[in-house]
Amino acid sequence: MERKQLEYFLAIAAHGSFTSAAGSLHVSQPSLSYAIRGLEKEIGAPLFRRLGRGVALTPAGEALLPSARRVIQAFARFHTEAQRITQVVSGRLDIMTVTTLAVDPLAPLVGAFRERHPGVELSIVDPENAAAVVSAVRNGECELGLTEHGIAAEGMVVLDLPEQELYAVLPPRTELKPPGPITARQLAALDIVTTPPGTTTRSAVDNVLASAGATTRVAVEVTHRAAIVPLVLAGAGATLLPSRLARDAASRGAVIAPLNPPATRHGVLVFLPTQLSPAAQAFVELVKEWESPARMPRDHNL
Repeated sequence: MERKQLEYFLAIAAHGSFTSAAGSLHVSQPSLSYAIRGLEKEIGAPLFRRLGRGVALTPAGEALLPSARRVIQAFARFHTEAQRITQVVSGRLDIMTVTTLAVDPLAPLVGAFRERHPGVELSIVDPENAAAVVSAVRNGECELGLTEHGIAAEGMVVLDLPEQELYAVLPPRTELKPPGPITARQLAALDIVTTPPGTTTRSAVDNVLASAGATTRVAVEVTHRAAIVPLVLAGAGATLLPSRLARDAASRGAVIAPLNPPATRHGVLVFLPTQLSPAAQAFVELVKEWESPARMPRDHNL
């Protein structure tokens, strides 16, 4: 059994297709198929079954999946050990993050990390929900995860990320009376654009309104987070967003206002308490020394 065979196996499992996996690996499909046939012969069982144009794992494939991930991660650690000794970090780093944390603080963290370690290739994916991040790290799908504070993460190392102040984001030409910060009760009287229950964006809105004994008056519920700001700009309703996203919305014409009292949220970085790859360890060290960007002035854009 060779490392290349396991890498090919994991790529097919991830893409659900020999063709897509071959493209991502930059190898020919016949070479990929040949390697998998050799692996199946060595194991003594088929690893994939055909599903139309794609493939799915057989029971033998499902059993191999977690072990294959651990072996490849171990190979990566061994391969980069000498480079770590010479302070040169390379390889690949897989990160899973909820969408709101992908913008802030992950984006600036990744920028700083790439400046220090240009030889590292990063893969950033989003989960079905905040809890799925912990499961993905635990199962070896990724080394590092960014998720919401308060998500159960027993047996994991949990590092707090910088706090993010939440801002009300309102349609263009909205006149606040009185001008200035907006209270939770004022927000409760507005039509809200947000994501479905159980998502991080919706939880932030619901929690702020619950502090005033109010419920969310949802005007538009949208699964695509990227559609929230365009909907607000089109006048469909208001929403709550972290400061960096709120600034971006303001630059496009939205009216933004801080909350009174202020409301914040922050995420966490989670990883297993085992030896990390040099790339993952370097990223963790960056997070530990990272300083939160200065908060937006309280009268910004008002």
